[in-house]
Amino acid sequence: MIALNTSPSLHQRANEYFLNENYIQAANLYEQAISANPEIKSNYWHLGLIFLLQEQEVEAQTTWFMAMMEGEAEQVNVWNAELLEILETEAERQEKLEKYDVCEKIRQNIRQIAPDNIHNLLHLIHLYIKLETYTEETLSELNIFEIINATTKTDINLEILGKTIGSVLHYTQLYPSTIEFFESCSLHFTENPQALMNIFIAAAVDIAYSRQQPKIAVQLCEIYLRLDNNNPGVLGHLASFYQNSADYELGIETAKTFYSLVERLPEKIFANRQILRGLMSAGGQWQESYSVNQRQQDLLAELIAANPQDLTPMDVSILLNSNYFAFYIEDNIAKNRSVQKKILQICQENHNIYAQAQVEKYAQGHLERKKQRISQKKLKIGYISHCFKSHSVGWLARWLLQYHDRDKFEINGYFVNSDNVSDLLHQWYINQMDKVFKSYNVWSLAEEIYQDEIDILIDLDSITLDITCEVMTFKPAPVQVTWLGWDASGSPSIDYFIADPYVLSESAQEHYQEKIWRLPQTYIAVDGFEVNVPKVRRDELDIPGDAVVYFSGQRGFKRHPDITRLQLKIIKEVPNSYFLIKGLADEESTQKFFAQIAAEEDVDYARLRFLPDAPTEGVHRANLDIADIVLDTYPYNGATTTLETLWMCIPMVTRVGEQFAARNSYTMMMNAGISEGIAWTDEEYVEWGIRLGKDAALRQEIAWKLRQSRKTSPLWNGKQFAREMEKAYEQMWQNYTTTCVTTEQV
Repeated sequence: MIALNTSPSLHQRANEYFLNENYIQAANLYEQAISANPEIKSNYWHLGLIFLLQEQEVEAQTTWFMAMMEGEAEQVNVWNAELLEILETEAERQEKLEKYDVCEKIRQNIRQIAPDNIHNLLHLIHLYIKLETYTEETLSELNIFEIINATTKTDINLEILGKTIGSVLHYTQLYPSTIEFFESCSLHFTENPQALMNIFIAAAVDIAYSRQQPKIAVQLCEIYLRLDNNNPGVLGHLASFYQNSADYELGIETAKTFYSLVERLPEKIFANRQILRGLMSAGGQWQESYSVNQRQQDLLAELIAANPQDLTPMDVSILLNSNYFAFYIEDNIAKNRSVQKKILQICQENHNIYAQAQVEKYAQGHLERKKQRISQKKLKIGYISHCFKSHSVGWLARWLLQYHDRDKFEINGYFVNSDNVSDLLHQWYINQMDKVFKSYNVWSLAEEIYQDEIDILIDLDSITLDITCEVMTFKPAPVQVTWLGWDASGSPSIDYFIADPYVLSESAQEHYQEKIWRLPQTYIAVDGFEVNVPKVRRDELDIPGDAVVYFSGQRGFKRHPDITRLQLKIIKEVPNSYFLIKGLADEESTQKFFAQIAAEEDVDYARLRFLPDAPTEGVHRANLDIADIVLDTYPYNGATTTLETLWMCIPMVTRVGEQFAARNSYTMMMNAGISEGIAWTDEEYVEWGIRLGKDAALRQEIAWKLRQSRKTSPLWNGKQFAREMEKAYEQMWQNYTTTCVTTEQV
């Protein structure tokens, strides 16, 4: 508050009244001051402000206008500046008090006095977002684009501008005006593009993955690259955004540019992985994929030999899933798991160096809790994932959450994503948890888990998400388990990996860092799937009603040339058969890939059909009914797709291998009581495919067995599965609590 030109006691009393929101008494003092000294204009400014705070906006504006009406232009400008300073100070005070509606009213009056005040407009944008009154038209109503484009770089506070960009990107990502706003603001960062990168890149990642809008993320990156066209950090993300937008060619090209710009070994490994990701996602570009993967293996071997101990947190983050695609290229459990373990060991060792204080704090905290041996009524189970939404893992994990015994277990969810109010499954998961915590920050997630005193932390992502994997390296819970989302990560911070008698062979333990914990029957069970109305018909696909229809629905990087060749051998040998192919990949590349192998195997390309993605999961499942036989992929089987196939009572053929990913369909078929279609060699795969295609009676028998399995199979008993998982949790906790404390200290 500006001092009254009266006695100090009067000034003090006015301030006290004002701060205590006794506006009537404060107004009386200002009116006295105006009567005594009408030439002191600041008293009018304060009196008008008091009227404004009492929602007497007309009186406020009249008070200010009357004080200025006799002034010359130069004087009025000075008075306006004084008034604006008072209003700005009070707006800041009200915002600190979190009285955003009051603050917004003050700033609207500032806008009337100074409509081109860019900083006031930026503050208003913040307030609209906080008050949830921001709309698609807000920026144009504020005339923000014209004003910000007319503002010189020296006249704008980049800190305020950056904060506003961050807010708009976070809360209003999907508005078209957001892109225009970002583009206009970016021009003010030409001399400091890194500051802009620090603001927008996290939002771009959120937009691309959690919001599933990679094309918007692409636009943001392309705007930024006009300022800094060879920024490796942005190019690395942009490669993924292009690939997720199905712009595979640009994704691969950008990844190759990224690779050419980096020199450090961890960055080379990440950049090469981005190239491989693009090639594999596109599908059909297998020869180059083999070459790039060999280079990846050479780079990883170089890293393992060097065994660096000075990696940065960013290095660790990009190395965690650097060997991801090896499991799609080759079914070699000894080789793939060995590399995986060694990479994760290096990551863990470096993490323990730069995060030493937090890692030691957690370890000591676990030890103290263990020494106290406090008996708890409930075990505290934490689930961490980015898949608590409409995602394969989300559809499968829900049954365990639904059937958890809440008298024995307290369930917390650690969501590595932002709110997605339009996703009903996301909201369902929120309702299932005793507590939900959401963040992208690995340090915050780890600290929250530790402070919540989670007993057993279940990782649903493994290395499919670097954030989740890195949280696990902190060891924020005393017992940590990987389940469902992928094969085991190989991290030394993980105690157990959930399997069953089939999905890993008896000798698999020698290849795993984690202790394999085998459930008695199956490592996954569901009660079933929602099925909608189908959207495909044979006549619309120009397929005869009496034809034998084979189906394969997998992403491009699961369509290994070797298994595709076997599939087409089957088509060739079964008269009047057709092959339906569905899955996210580059359409042109995929069709060229199949055409080449069809020509080599002397299969009429006209017998192949390529289906687009279904609009919903329920429609996708209903569409499966068009198929007579489903042909599984190898060396990486289906998982959710296999369960959906079996639920729809469709016979399938799978090739069983060594690694976890090559045995998913095997365990699911065995747990559904089906052995027909399980092949242990390439020859058996073709034989089963031909036999099922030619023997309609056998297909009917399998379909009947699958339908009957719904009544008794452990695969379709989510409640029983929940009890088995809970028993495993209790045994894991007992193992931990009964381990001698002195042994741990040694």
